[in-house]
Amino acid sequence: MNLSKTVTKKLYIRGIVQGVGFRPTVYSYAHKYGVEGWVRNTSNGVEILASGSESAVDGFIQHLRDTPPRLAKVDSFLVEQAEQGMHSGFVILDSQPMEGEFLPISPDLSICPDCLRELYDPTDRRYRYPFINCTNCGPRFTIIKDIPYDRPKTTMADFQMCQDCESEYHDPLDRRFHAQPVACHLCGPQIWFETAGTIKSRGEDAIQESRAAIQSGKIVAVKGLGGYLLACDAANGATVETLRARKQRSQKPFALMASSLEIITRHCFVSNEEELALLSPEAPIVLLQKKPGCALPGGIAPGQQSLGFMLPYTPLHHLLLEKRTGYPEILVMTSGNRSEEPIAYTDDEARQNLETLADGFLMHNREINIRTDDSVVRFFRGGIYPIRRARGLVPSPVRIPFSVAPILGVGAELKNTITVAREDYAFISHHIGDLENLETSESFTQAIPHFKQLFRVHPKLISCDLHPDYRSSRYAEERACSENIPLVKVQHHHAHLAACLADNKWDSEEPVIGVCFDGTGLGTDGAIWGGEFLLGGYASFTREYHLAYTPLPGGDAAISKPSRSALAHLWKAGISWDEDMAPVQATSVQEKTLILQQLQKMINAPPTSSIGRLFDAVSSLLGICHLTTYEGQAAIDLENAISLVDDREGYGFDFHADQIDVSQMLREIVADIRKDVQVSRISCKFHHTLARVVLTAAQKIKSKTGISTVALSGGVWQNMHLLEGTINLLESNGFEVLWHHQVPANDGSISLGQIMVASAITQKG
Repeated sequence: MNLSKTVTKKLYIRGIVQGVGFRPTVYSYAHKYGVEGWVRNTSNGVEILASGSESAVDGFIQHLRDTPPRLAKVDSFLVEQAEQGMHSGFVILDSQPMEGEFLPISPDLSICPDCLRELYDPTDRRYRYPFINCTNCGPRFTIIKDIPYDRPKTTMADFQMCQDCESEYHDPLDRRFHAQPVACHLCGPQIWFETAGTIKSRGEDAIQESRAAIQSGKIVAVKGLGGYLLACDAANGATVETLRARKQRSQKPFALMASSLEIITRHCFVSNEEELALLSPEAPIVLLQKKPGCALPGGIAPGQQSLGFMLPYTPLHHLLLEKRTGYPEILVMTSGNRSEEPIAYTDDEARQNLETLADGFLMHNREINIRTDDSVVRFFRGGIYPIRRARGLVPSPVRIPFSVAPILGVGAELKNTITVAREDYAFISHHIGDLENLETSESFTQAIPHFKQLFRVHPKLISCDLHPDYRSSRYAEERACSENIPLVKVQHHHAHLAACLADNKWDSEEPVIGVCFDGTGLGTDGAIWGGEFLLGGYASFTREYHLAYTPLPGGDAAISKPSRSALAHLWKAGISWDEDMAPVQATSVQEKTLILQQLQKMINAPPTSSIGRLFDAVSSLLGICHLTTYEGQAAIDLENAISLVDDREGYGFDFHADQIDVSQMLREIVADIRKDVQVSRISCKFHHTLARVVLTAAQKIKSKTGISTVALSGGVWQNMHLLEGTINLLESNGFEVLWHHQVPANDGSISLGQIMVASAITQKG
């Protein structure tokens, strides 16, 4: 090889390669190897022209391939020969928009160690500046309005950089080179503390006044990266209860923010993987098992065995939790919203909606372009198991196993997300929430055009749920009609199955056994499904087995009253409503009379195969939960009742044709209750019974088809005791098991499943 031969090569790099210091890294590598040419951002990624000796150019390319910037996620790295030209040095060119092209966008990232060190350095010009950031950290998704990711296309556009910031911004060797939110005390966003619409203090004084208010038992609304959070002293039980009363959130757990990892480990067990997640740039809320004797007030997470902890992820959070004697080390940091509403993200919205919740407001004038909650994860078998995918994780794409035409999936009614996809990229939105109120519906309709614009997706196809009354389905119907775009309606549990397959990069046409357990989903027969054993893939499915139908008295009203589900399941199993039974005692005579009439005459009592409603029924039978205050509460409380019991016993069940009858299980549970068997043991036996039901159904399907791969999806699979027990049982009997890794098992993954099914059906047809 002629090492002195001059060559010129063009590089095309795609992925999350903007806003992560890619160009300055390329610049420094080019200087290291003596390579001439240029680098620039485009709407399609990063382009590089590298010219020099063959050994220098090859060394430069290999170094970049092996050691990209820490926060970059490279999806493709293409190299081709280019014509030699006259190049003098290596330069960074202006960004080049490209019509119709797109690229992934970096999520918001937690403050990096370098910025954190500067934050507390009295000699640094950004000392104690609440918005310190660089190319390795800070806001991204929540401030971007369009691509390419340049300052004029962010909410920082109105802040004119001072001379020092501008110098850093234009210096390729500075870590703030083209850090779009770069700013300082002189030229950047500012903070203030206000009460009742009156500004009380600014800057450092605002931070200290907020800290003092929290320390004295007050609740402060803090403007963060993606919206407002309500903060109070987590150790102050009275304040925690006040926050619950004001939010009208009597039982649902609150998230916590601790000043350090050491503080978290005083209260919870933290594995190595959980520690890495807490300290990661994504900085999600991590659900951790409480240590025995945890001293935090029980009102933070009533009846729960776990707590949701995160570490400070913005400089402002660090300043709020700065260690000082007498000040809180742990804050409740819960979404700034009234019950069931989306998180407040504009100042006016916060003043209007949080006025009765907060005693004061710590505000700033950096606009948030898109509201985003905190992500919530837990760990399973050493890997992330997402519960809510939002800040820090969105909008990182899910790479799907086949290329699709531009498509929009509008998701479900609850835990809504939307997905836009093109080629082999699926961009799943942040958690939008439950579309049952006007504010969340508005957030839903704002997210769709924003994602379509960011990722240059002009849908040729729209997909939605089979349920015609979902707000998302009605939106899809209207759009498909007005824009003359084909609409594909996807059955809810088929979408769950497809989402799990896509999450696991399943690229085979071989069908799998889909075990889809959740609370509600309209079936193809008009019934409410939720305990489904499907056989299929992306394009089609057959329903092999399901939980036997039970009438649901009152329809949706029964979802918030597990006692109704309990009475219905007892009635279906032929078990009399004796007065010693907990759900009977929890129901008035008048309501019992009405429920019985509904069951006998099948009036407003739609049939359901839902495992979620079975959990409700057993929870009520055991006297654990008769009335829910948040979705899934009865099932969560039933799982928490297991304590440390690990009973391998179970109850009986029967298969009748394609239906699974759990009447025997219910009779045996009632017998155990009357024998005063511990609630923890009954709950454990119930969970083990469901795991055995899954194994039995899977074995029956395998014996008919030879299929031995099982995919688990649906909100019920957020029950970790059931998940672990079921997977262990399946694997020990020769099954391969797929579960979720990138998107939640709950309805947050439905929009992904919708686009996979609709695309597969369209391509096949």
